[in-house]
Amino acid sequence: VELVESGGGLVQPGGSLRLSCAASGSTYSVWIMGWYRQAPGKQRELAARITSDGATDYADSVKDRFIISRDNNKRSVSLQMNDLKPEDTAVYYCNAHRVTNTGTPVDFWGRGTPVTVSS
Repeated sequence: VELVESGGGLVQPGGSLRLSCAASGSTYSVWIMGWYRQAPGKQRELAARITSDGATDYADSVKDRFIISRDNNKRSVSLQMNDLKPEDTAVYYCNAHRVTNTGTPVDFWGRGTPVTVSS
């Protein structure tokens, strides 16, 4: 699975950005798709994820501000980020995750897209 992110950039506090991730490869619909982020000097952390049937999970820090969605036909996942704060500044990575029939976790990562929230 190859993942390519787009949509990052510079935005003022309170602004919005929409990140997109395009996936290649077969069986896209079975993957749990997620957006992770890594701020300078910090560990990578989950921002949001969505299962194949549309169930979502958000980090507390982004709840009620970020919305994750996916389109299985287009093999894409998006992250709508609203009311952005300086602490949202990070490189955002698209992730595809699943567990094989033998119980082995499999993860693929995009190269990341930077988001900077600053006035």
